[in-house]
Amino acid sequence: MVRIGLVEDDPHSAQLLQGYLARYAAESNSGNFGQEVFQVTAFDDARVLLDHYRGGFDILLLDIQLPGIDGFQAAQRIRQLDHQVIIVFVTITPQYALKGYEVGALSYLLKPVSYVSFAREMQRSLGRYLLRQGAWLSLKINSGLVRVATSEIVFCESDKYRVIVHTMADDHVVISSIKAMQESLAGRGFFRCNSGYLVNLRHVVGVAQNLCRLSTGQQLLISRPRRKAFLAALTNYLGDVA
Repeated sequence: MVRIGLVEDDPHSAQLLQGYLARYAAESNSGNFGQEVFQVTAFDDARVLLDHYRGGFDILLLDIQLPGIDGFQAAQRIRQLDHQVIIVFVTITPQYALKGYEVGALSYLLKPVSYVSFAREMQRSLGRYLLRQGAWLSLKINSGLVRVATSEIVFCESDKYRVIVHTMADDHVVISSIKAMQESLAGRGFFRCNSGYLVNLRHVVGVAQNLCRLSTGQQLLISRPRRKAFLAALTNYLGDVA
């Protein structure tokens, strides 16, 4: 499921872009994306998006010229919460879009948007999305086996002889050790911020003193001996996915 946020105050433009998304999904024959894959949420005001933003989107199609909070201001605030979301600006004039690189925007679409240019930018965005996705992890729980995308795991928490795997949707209790979980997730962007927590660097949105802030709003303690290595790992991770 690719979660797409569309922020556009003009009803005609919003309808056009939603139609393009449906057409792109229907025409895709890559095997990776199909008609049921896109989950699209539309907003006509950036303030509504920002009021409840918790990093729940993979791609944002963001109009720059919006009433109140414009698209560029919205992107600045989003980047404080979410380093990973792929931002594509939609604008009338390219000079505004060039500022988008300051907030890590992937690209921009120039109005009036043609389907050819839209499809090209969607292909780029989905390519970036695939690169950022880790593999899947099978967890053995009391009720059987559950398969979760590693990108959806926020952090793992040690609880005596168990590990609680906190995902964006649920918590799963696994009979394991945090060390064994770390080995299972090696090379997938996870790091131990202290002896009890294994954090998905994808969901780290900020670090202040001895705390790391996650996309879910939770904060975890970074132990003093691990702080330097944790910051280095986070910096390397952000450089790899930029």
